[in-house]
Amino acid sequence: MVAPSLKLQDLIEEIRGAKTQAQEREVIQKECAHIRASFREGDPLHRHRQLAKLLYVHMLGYPAHFGQMECLKLIASPRFTDKRVGYLGAMLLLDERQDAHLLITNSIKNDLSQGIQPVQGLALCTLSTMGSAEMCQDLATEVEKLLLQPSPYVRKKAILTAVHIIRKVPELSNIFLPSCAQLLHERHHGVLLGTITLITELCERSPAALRHFRKVVPQLVQKLRTLVTTGYSTEHSISGVSDPFLQVQILRLLRILGRNHEESSEAMNDLLAQVATNTDTSRNAGSAVLFETVLTIMDIPSAAGLRVSSPMPLPLASPTLIRYVALMSLLRLVQSDHNAVQRHRPTVVDCLQETDASLSRRALELSLALVNSSNVRAMTRELQAFLESCPPDLRADCASGILLAAERFAPTKRWHMDTILHVLTTAGTYVRDDAVANLTQLIAGAQELHAYSVRRLYSALAEDISQQPLVQVAAWCIGEYGDLLLEGNCEDIEPLQVEEEEVLALLERVLQSHMSLPATRGYALTALMKLSTRLRGDNNRIRQVVSIYGSCLDVELQQRAVEYNALFRKYDHMRDTLAFHPLRAAILEKMPLVERGGPQVDEEAKESKAAAKLSEAAPVPAEPQASKLLDLLDLLDGPSEDAQHPPPLDPSPGGALVQLLDLPYAPPPPAPIPSLKVFEREGVQLNLSFIRPPGTPALLLITVTVTNSSGGDVTHFICQAAVPKSFQLQLQAPTGDTVPAQGGLPITQLFRILNPNKTPLRLKLRLTYNHFGQPVQEIFEVNNLPVETWQ
Repeated sequence: MVAPSLKLQDLIEEIRGAKTQAQEREVIQKECAHIRASFREGDPLHRHRQLAKLLYVHMLGYPAHFGQMECLKLIASPRFTDKRVGYLGAMLLLDERQDAHLLITNSIKNDLSQGIQPVQGLALCTLSTMGSAEMCQDLATEVEKLLLQPSPYVRKKAILTAVHIIRKVPELSNIFLPSCAQLLHERHHGVLLGTITLITELCERSPAALRHFRKVVPQLVQKLRTLVTTGYSTEHSISGVSDPFLQVQILRLLRILGRNHEESSEAMNDLLAQVATNTDTSRNAGSAVLFETVLTIMDIPSAAGLRVSSPMPLPLASPTLIRYVALMSLLRLVQSDHNAVQRHRPTVVDCLQETDASLSRRALELSLALVNSSNVRAMTRELQAFLESCPPDLRADCASGILLAAERFAPTKRWHMDTILHVLTTAGTYVRDDAVANLTQLIAGAQELHAYSVRRLYSALAEDISQQPLVQVAAWCIGEYGDLLLEGNCEDIEPLQVEEEEVLALLERVLQSHMSLPATRGYALTALMKLSTRLRGDNNRIRQVVSIYGSCLDVELQQRAVEYNALFRKYDHMRDTLAFHPLRAAILEKMPLVERGGPQVDEEAKESKAAAKLSEAAPVPAEPQASKLLDLLDLLDGPSEDAQHPPPLDPSPGGALVQLLDLPYAPPPPAPIPSLKVFEREGVQLNLSFIRPPGTPALLLITVTVTNSSGGDVTHFICQAAVPKSFQLQLQAPTGDTVPAQGGLPITQLFRILNPNKTPLRLKLRLTYNHFGQPVQEIFEVNNLPVETWQ
């Protein structure tokens, strides 16, 4: 005899009454032992009760796999009470990963062919929940027959099961097309809602079904018009909106049918305008309908006037959800019809001050997208005002957007420089990595702004030395144009009288500040060294400061200080009556303007290119020592078009400098490796270029270049890579995480791959970024790399 066990209600009460987890486990283990014993005894009358208790135990998270075969027995039983629990157990305990689920295929087929509606409903629910592809192929014909059954209860469940079958086996779509056309005439709400869902699934997965159902667009338009004007039934209305669930499903289907199809779009334009105008947005139900309406208008080739009016006039008194929907719609529309969105610009700018973080972020993205050459001054003022008070999580995006807009639409160089300077002063460390390089290049290329720039930057530096990008630009500018700072003849700003001692004291304060980064101290140290050739006073103070950093713990600073001290020692004895040092002045002269063309080249590529030019260039006749030093300076700063290999130098002060800098000699470079395009989507393109340094043939340098030719910026870009275990991979930091629209400055990143065995290289890449306000993730493998990369 089987020991008596608890009823389901008693088991629930006892489990809930357990005071500790140990007591709960004890109760469940004891009851599971009774259930196992009952299953072994084969008690057919109480099997469904035992399985019901086991299902409750399973829902609490305890193992219940030993009840799977009992589910099959109960499904095969002729009693409805057994079938009900058996099908419920199959939905909870069985799935596609277990072969046991295939054993109930015949039972489901038999139950579907019976005329008992409750049994047919149970079988359909089970098939739609855990049916595998094999089960769907075997039972699709039976489900198709039930789509036209007279009972709405069975038809509704058969439609939902057909949706599951199409998702599992898209090839079976054709057998449901004739039935769907008839089901569109249904008046039953559940059947009609399920039919719209089924047609939507068919159109998304089958081009043939999409062409077939474009014929029913007028019928769908009529149904939606009836819903909007007269309503379907009062019992399905929510907050005064007539059947919003059915409206949303019809609008979603119309969006799919009208996409890239002029005739279908024209048939629904008037109705979409009516829905967008008359929908009550004071409740969430109306907001949902309006949201789907706006998405539909944006996706189909609708009239221009409808696109402009659909996002709503964005009243500030509207609920936050409505304004968010409107901002998202305008953000999508601005890529295709920029001028139409401009009339909403004042309200969009007002939304920047919203306390809701998501709303202000969308408003910021849209405000940046609205900037053009005609409104750049006004929009930049608004964005700069927002930058001063925006939350920290938006400051980096706002600063980056202002810099990109200024770079693309700056009316004058002076305005461009003032804008970057304001961003550096306000955003500080939140600015992009290339902001310092852009501003220094801008200043160097505008000779008429040299005096104005150095005075503005000196004044900003004197007020605040905590903003590191600002300090770096100011130190560079003071070092290059410090002589203009002391002249005091700039008419663009108020007269500024600066003494040499004040300039040196300010740079020393930067060097001694605990807030200064090592890179910032490097800028300041170089500025001091350059001022030694621009100031007419005694250089002893500069020499003392430079000598201090000869024992600095930072290797980069220490190396610079040692080299600068060497310049002082070797060339100070060669001064003429004017106390001028021609050799040191030639080395420390103003930097030449670097032309900006294409992506930035990584440091290793620069060194390799310089070495190649050094080895290929023919010797030239002897030149004065100052000219030789200029050539050396060009090699240090980067490859130059005019750089040539200098002739061998005799032991002299110039030759000593060559030994100090220790320039390496490189053999002739190998043939270039062709670049490779590995990714392209919606204007975003990723190219790979390759370099194998001659000295280390096992090393491969891959430069990843990301460009963007679309109308929207690519933000938060991350590129990750993986290689087989026989390789060694090192990823260096990218030049940024934002690729501006319309061919803006690309992102570059360097991969260093060591291939000691010289085996074919396979590279797996994962890209994540945001584009047009949507997150994108792509994972793909690159296995077609040129043979020159590994042979």
